[in-house]
Amino acid sequence: MNSRTKHIEIRHHFLRDHVSKGDCCIEFIDSENQLVDIFTKPLARDRFFFIRNELGILHGSSIK
Repeated sequence: MNSRTKHIEIRHHFLRDHVSKGDCCIEFIDSENQLVDIFTKPLARDRFFFIRNELGILHGSSIK
């Protein structure tokens, strides 16, 4: 066991404890609904515009 393994275990127990207390809940999000994709990968134009609209980001020309 090394320090990285220990760090992962601590993080796992931290989340597990908070979920069991009801402080937060963990939900599965289907890959079609992953809004974070806009920040992590190149996207097709349609997908980019869909996620941008879902996040409420305005187009530069619409700002007055």
